[in-house]
Amino acid sequence: MAAAFVGLQLKLATCAIVLLPFLVTIVTSADIFLDWNVSTDFNSKPVSSDQPVITINGMFPGPLINATTNDYIHVNVFNGLDDPLLFTWNGIHQRLDSWQDGVSGTNCPIPPGRSWTYVFQAKDQIGTFFYFPSINFLKAGGGFGPIRVNNRPVISVPFPKPEAEFDILIGDWYSASYKDVRSRLNTTDVLPPDWMLINGKRPYMNNFSLSYETFSVTQGKTYLLRISNVGTTWSFNFRIQNHQLVLVETEGSYVNQIELESLDVHVGQSYSVLVTANQDAADYYIVASPKMSNATNNNTLVGVAVLHYDNSTTPANGSLPSGPDPFDVQFSINQAKSIKWNLTAGAARPNPQGTFNVSNVTITDTFILNASIATIDGLSSYTVNNVSYLTPDTPLKLADYFSNGTGVYELDAYSKNRSNANAVHGVFVASALHKGWTEIVLSNSLDIIDSWHLDGYSFFVVGMGEREWVPESRSTYNIHDPVARSTVQVYPGGWSAVYVYPDNPGMWNLRSQNLQSWYLGEELYVRVYDPDPNPAKEKPPPSNFLLCGKYQPPAPTPSPSVSPPPNAPSSNAFNLQKTRSLIAMIATVICFFYIGLH
Repeated sequence: MAAAFVGLQLKLATCAIVLLPFLVTIVTSADIFLDWNVSTDFNSKPVSSDQPVITINGMFPGPLINATTNDYIHVNVFNGLDDPLLFTWNGIHQRLDSWQDGVSGTNCPIPPGRSWTYVFQAKDQIGTFFYFPSINFLKAGGGFGPIRVNNRPVISVPFPKPEAEFDILIGDWYSASYKDVRSRLNTTDVLPPDWMLINGKRPYMNNFSLSYETFSVTQGKTYLLRISNVGTTWSFNFRIQNHQLVLVETEGSYVNQIELESLDVHVGQSYSVLVTANQDAADYYIVASPKMSNATNNNTLVGVAVLHYDNSTTPANGSLPSGPDPFDVQFSINQAKSIKWNLTAGAARPNPQGTFNVSNVTITDTFILNASIATIDGLSSYTVNNVSYLTPDTPLKLADYFSNGTGVYELDAYSKNRSNANAVHGVFVASALHKGWTEIVLSNSLDIIDSWHLDGYSFFVVGMGEREWVPESRSTYNIHDPVARSTVQVYPGGWSAVYVYPDNPGMWNLRSQNLQSWYLGEELYVRVYDPDPNPAKEKPPPSNFLLCGKYQPPAPTPSPSVSPPPNAPSSNAFNLQKTRSLIAMIATVICFFYIGLH
């Protein structure tokens, strides 16, 4: 009898072990289905009456993606534009799945009048991010929106639950059509953006403003503001009249909480700050003013919104709160260096962030990349190590899959440590050793604040400086608690250094977030290769992947170009949640059948 009882316990334990992964996955993840109809709208009129604005389901900015760690996100995109379209998910790691990254090196674009469904997981991530269209300079016309990845309930957040959360998308904006600007980018006949919009709205109290952004708060309550720079060119300084900002998170990393009067946010960066409504009941200015600019308070390039106490009868008044000198680079560097990783906080996992750090890593490879401008074939181009990226007709990832890149790119054809002798156009693809720590030094020969982003990863920002980087600069690195993020600023004539651990196989875009620089060639791709064909090491292409370039699809069956119904689940999206549930049910039946037979 005892032996039989022990045997039954063993069988039940075996079943539990088999079922646990499925049950945990079901409990800790969900499927989110979104249908997006992307089109141009001439009625939004952010600053101009005849300006096309890229909207999603009629919204500018686009709708919020509100997910929780490990959720699967299905986005069925219908392209109602007259340009090919891709979306990228700025800061989402796309673990083992660069097929969903949505940039020119990984995906064929969605043709006009067609749709395609992205399916990706917010795998082991939390934080504040955003999405935007990645090709054809479309971001300058809109199409961007916020992404929240929330903690799972079992993971504690290192600050009290706020009363509410606000998504604040701030970015510069052109008065002209993005198509007109695009056509003149590599000439001298192009002007920088001349407006600063907050959630797509003009500055408060501007003579031309028909509407402005306002955030309503209750006196005594604390709020979480998720701030992203969705612009194309200008870094900005963010501040709120008579209120302090408590910095708590940036691009998926909880930071040591610091109290700030203002915060610099560079192109492509995201931050979360806590703000307590601890002033007299009134309205207060929210300001975003450009860095490296002489814009005055009444300039359209100074974004202004309103923090409104819900029992206020007093409009915002007085002068706008002053920020730091916009040309004071040392202030900005000092603030950036003060942002450090919270080593004791959990994030996506129960273990503290600090269990994975860079204090004793061995660097196996170093990239030294210099951004500059060059004239190539009579046209102005942006370069990395004197190579201006030339986008091939065939995505690199597609060529990797079908022909190991043959005929599309040559791996390591250009040096990742020094500049090419002459400025050239080329397909710049650099290899990174899988699971070998890599140091990337980014230097800036431009006269603007540059901003660099690496898809697929968070990197550790170990150092930055104003002058030329030299090997001795490593002595200034912070390797104790550098913040992990995916976008880092590089000041004019200066450098920034990051450490990255290439454990995510795929083809990953390393680019300037400054849109003109990116569009005119300041980018490359980093290929991280794991020779193990096990699909658990890198996912195969999705069943719906598009073909283009060298690999043309068969002639399509004619179908009407109609948009999908809004807010309906995508018919062609693979329902992973149902599949996982079905697998768990089948496994349960098998287990109990096994117990019954024995």
